[in-house]
Amino acid sequence: MEHYVGLDVSLKLTSICVVDRAGKVEREGVVASAPEAIATFIKLHAPHVVRIGLETGATPTWLWTELDKMGLPIVCIDARHAKAVLKMQINKSDRNDAAGIARIMQCGWYKEVCVKDLDSHATKALLVSRALLVKVKRDIENQIRGLLKNLGLVIGRAKMNMFAVRAAQLAEDRSELFAAVDPLLKAREAIEQQIVDLDRKVLRLARNNAQVRRFMTAPGIGPVTALCFLATIDDPARFKRSRSVGAYAGLTPRRYASGEIDWTGRISKCGDKMLRGYLYEAANVLLTRVAKWSALKAWGIRLAKRSGLRKAKVAVARKLAVILHRMWIDGTEFKWSSKDAAGQPV
Repeated sequence: MEHYVGLDVSLKLTSICVVDRAGKVEREGVVASAPEAIATFIKLHAPHVVRIGLETGATPTWLWTELDKMGLPIVCIDARHAKAVLKMQINKSDRNDAAGIARIMQCGWYKEVCVKDLDSHATKALLVSRALLVKVKRDIENQIRGLLKNLGLVIGRAKMNMFAVRAAQLAEDRSELFAAVDPLLKAREAIEQQIVDLDRKVLRLARNNAQVRRFMTAPGIGPVTALCFLATIDDPARFKRSRSVGAYAGLTPRRYASGEIDWTGRISKCGDKMLRGYLYEAANVLLTRVAKWSALKAWGIRLAKRSGLRKAKVAVARKLAVILHRMWIDGTEFKWSSKDAAGQPV
């Protein structure tokens, strides 16, 4: 007899449902959200298990990794697809969701999601921490600018350490204002130091990884973007075609076609937001700051003249994702070209 298992995972407890080949419920239960407890329940009540399903999320990543190490046929499915099926149920509960996921496993109507390696998650956690601190620093600077602007004091453009010096100079003549601005400046200084420490760790990781160093030969790609691409994609072999990476990063247009209606909209913005943002920044650097010529830059500039710079940046970001994946598959570095080879006048 074949068994199919559905897991509805929460932080403390996991609802489990076992169904047979016909979709009939054989066993239901609730256990602790721990790999050992889940594996024990499955081995006891579903000895002939064919597939075990659970939705994407934060905790399921760890559970999937541990259950896979135990040799169980665990499958992680897209939560959006599972939601489309489970919302047909009248009553929403963890028990019903587990039964629904078990029947999804039984009928095979699901899209499996690739679960990244824990090392990739650790690298991504470092980048997420850095991005959060950068955002907090920017928010503090904007708050200081707003407090000073209310009194007609404008900092203006301030690079490097000049921001703190300029803000302190403007506020020092007003004791009440200085009392409000000084703690923010001290907090900004502490956060800036933490960002510097994280940058050192990012550079260390980049230097110790040969593939990241190859990514960085592409124009506009720095250690942060290269590490983010490596950690987000994790395994390049899961994409049959390199151009699929652009869609995975949410950089391809949406399309809606029904009857006589057929239109193409803006990019889907699916997938990882951080990777998409870094690729867009890399495209901006390539088009506006990198002086060395390449066929990619020539193509982007021609597109910018025809469709505008914003659309060109998105298109170049998509191309960068495709190129980086192909470099990863082939184990090669970025191939530069001259103006003549790119079809541009010297």
